Amino acid sequence: MAFAWALLGHDIAVDLGTANTLVYVRRKGIVLNEPSVIAINLHKNTVVAVGKAAKRMVGRTPPHIATIRPLKDGVIADLDAAERMLRLFIQKAHPSRFLAKPRIVVAVPSGTTSIEQRAVKEAAYEAGARRVHIIEEPMAAAIGAGVKVGEATGNMVVDIGGGTTEVAIVSMSGVVVAKSLRVGGDELDEAIVTHVKKEHALLLGERTAERIKIDLGLVRPAPVIAADSVGRHRVGLAPPVLDEPDDPVGDEPAEQPAPPPRGWNPFRSKPKAESATPSAAPRALDLKTSAPVRGRDLVSGLPKTATITAEQVSEAIEDQVQAIIDAVQTTLDQCPAELAGDLLDNGIVLTGGGALLRGLPERMGQATGMPIRLVDKPLYSVALGAGRCVERFQAMRDVLLPDWSRR
Repeated sequence: MAFAWALLGHDIAVDLGTANTLVYVRRKGIVLNEPSVIAINLHKNTVVAVGKAAKRMVGRTPPHIATIRPLKDGVIADLDAAERMLRLFIQKAHPSRFLAKPRIVVAVPSGTTSIEQRAVKEAAYEAGARRVHIIEEPMAAAIGAGVKVGEATGNMVVDIGGGTTEVAIVSMSGVVVAKSLRVGGDELDEAIVTHVKKEHALLLGERTAERIKIDLGLVRPAPVIAADSVGRHRVGLAPPVLDEPDDPVGDEPAEQPAPPPRGWNPFRSKPKAESATPSAAPRALDLKTSAPVRGRDLVSGLPKTATITAEQVSEAIEDQVQAIIDAVQTTLDQCPAELAGDLLDNGIVLTGGGALLRGLPERMGQATGMPIRLVDKPLYSVALGAGRCVERFQAMRDVLLPDWSRR
């Protein structure tokens, strides 16, 4: 019977994200990447648009057309809208055939409850699945990043998505320690909106804030705290440089290269020649980068244009970035001693759309003293990992969550 179903339809993996939904079809790869937005006509109760077309309507529709984001903080907030959106995405990625009912693997955050997982399954069943399996997002991200999760060695993955940040240590096809933080790309957008409202008395739209984050988003290095050399080495900073007395002869002493900070990112490029621009120069240029933004003036109520800089964006998102760093450090504190040595060798795998923020790998390496590896395609890691489960379903069954309910 299973062979007959396989002839009728391909298995599917779905990364049902807060910001974007990706669909992976067996033997075809990722065939769909659309925003998780649906537009519904409230008078007729019909779907007007879904995905990219619906996202373009956000903030621009009449009252009888509602643009809905069915997922919030990585879980389904509107079950009916999620079912409709998922059904349309599956139909677009997997054209329906007669009696075709694919098997679906869905990635969910590690902190979801059984009720939230049940809602995801119901949405997938209503969308036409014959069987639904659940995989945790950090596990899927680790698989998609090329981590060998089946071995008896510890690996740490940090997946910064639109609604949540997943921090987990995986080993032997399971999650040893995990922390799910309700901070992601959406929180960063809201922080930018709040900052611009406070500093410029300007109200920005959701899409404008997202564009600012992508264009000007920059994570500043951690502030230097006065401490002895041992303490500074412990947090991954360079040892302090003592002030030297002025040379009475006037000859300038030969410059000594500063020692590299311990635990810094080993994947960064090697120093260039002396004539090349120092590594600190691009940071200074980034801080001076600015862009005009348009919104509604809160005082006059009229349209207004203001200029915002990358430094202001860095200040706006600092609290959210520090919350992510704190979650990583908390997870490291809970790591078993036997796996701690493995993490020093393997480092931290950084993935998800939020990992593309400039300066975040350096900031995380500075705070943890561990090497940071940013994957090649951070936006697709979860979908690729879930897709590998449908490609090799029998071999990867151990990474899927157990299904205690039978439909």
